[in-house]
Amino acid sequence: MVQAYILIQTEVGRAAAVASDVAGISGVTRSQDVTGPYDVIVCAEADDVDTLGRDVVGAVQKVPGITRTLTCPVVSTE
Repeated sequence: MVQAYILIQTEVGRAAAVASDVAGISGVTRSQDVTGPYDVIVCAEADDVDTLGRDVVGAVQKVPGITRTLTCPVVSTE
């Protein structure tokens, strides 16, 4: 199982709508609008990194109102 945080910047006034739309994507476990340099933070998971990129991140990037994403895979340092 691969997990990642996806940090999203949106068009002005679109954070809540984007968070709601992204929450419905398969593989997204949590989606919240936040304050700061990013407007939405998403927790996502998939069976492998290829599936994460193709099915989850690819679907997220197609949501209207998103201007930029940054995907941060979770790694174990232990």
